[in-house]
Amino acid sequence: MSSSSSNFVVESCDVDSEEGVKLHTRVFKPRDVQASDEEDLTIVLVHPFSLLGGCQALLRGIASELACKGLKAVTFDTRGAGKSTGRATLTGFAEVKDVIAVCRWVSQNLGAHRILLVGSSAGAPIAGSAVEQVEQVVGYVSLGYPFGLMASVLFGRHHKAILSSPKPKLFVMGTQDGFTSVNQLKKKLKSSVGRTETHLLEGVSHFQMEGPEYDSQMADVIFNFISSL
Repeated sequence: MSSSSSNFVVESCDVDSEEGVKLHTRVFKPRDVQASDEEDLTIVLVHPFSLLGGCQALLRGIASELACKGLKAVTFDTRGAGKSTGRATLTGFAEVKDVIAVCRWVSQNLGAHRILLVGSSAGAPIAGSAVEQVEQVVGYVSLGYPFGLMASVLFGRHHKAILSSPKPKLFVMGTQDGFTSVNQLKKKLKSSVGRTETHLLEGVSHFQMEGPEYDSQMADVIFNFISSL
């Protein structure tokens, strides 16, 4: 199934994950693919916490903006979210398998030799745990990683995987995040291995940054990070 806007085309399909789970997936492709260095790079985006209503529709804006910039972007519903089968989990460990399945599908079916993983909110720890498990992943961007104390009860066991990965990482966060303070972020990233950068949005809250009015800014930040890889 496909739909299109002036600058890009959207195709949807189902990707098989483990345990017989089928993941509803959308591929955002630029209408005119230029032969460029970025041609073999695809961005895979992981949506916020499905148990709070997170689904791939929340990432449509960012994916569209990236496709307009000439990049291929992929969104999908993790298990139990949106139109995907299976059951969502509280700590997001089963969902890591879904990220890996989509990345493998992307490298086999879209010819992606390089993948940038982007996780939004609770999607950030889930994506972070997949980074070292997929060799095609060349970098990682987190949009509002919930490092704070309360969120760590759920996602704390994901922290080590991304912080110990030598792959380049960018952590984007609003200074009024609410789940994670700037100090908590800086303290966490002290133990991070390899190239680790932060991009702070002054006075912006967690859900504000997740909202549509910040989609083009998030796409710009992601695009600039890719250019630096």
